[in-house]
Amino acid sequence: MKKAVFPGSFDPITLGHYDIIERGVTLFDELIIAIGINADKKYMFSLEERVAFIKESFKNQPKIKVLTYEGLTVNFCKEVGAQFILRGLRNPADFEFEKAIAHTNRKLSEIETVFLLTSSGKSYISSSIVRDVIRNNGDYSGLVPTSVKIK
Repeated sequence: MKKAVFPGSFDPITLGHYDIIERGVTLFDELIIAIGINADKKYMFSLEERVAFIKESFKNQPKIKVLTYEGLTVNFCKEVGAQFILRGLRNPADFEFEKAIAHTNRKLSEIETVFLLTSSGKSYISSSIVRDVIRNNGDYSGLVPTSVKIK
């Protein structure tokens, strides 16, 4: 069984994430969307909200699980029996950053990282841009799945 972990903070999930997940799920028997918990990071959305946004977005996809974790992604992968880490690439800067992480993860474990390029038209979207749009009362609806709602 080919199992992959797609890690991130998903604060909030964007259409870029959604694109990678939709395409990535076709490559694996199971895809775990793993929401990392970092006590030093200040999130716009609570962990419960982030989990709910993702679960609602993929409620009809039985191959997807949504879990949370703390610590190293490679350790989480071992815990859940995943052989792959799925990552999305928006631009060359992402590649350089992600390449270093993938090499480190490979050094720490036998985990393979699989990269997918974000579809054109979505490569400019990032969670930080979405948060900035939200903070400034902009229309964020074209940047996130419909499950992302501001209270």
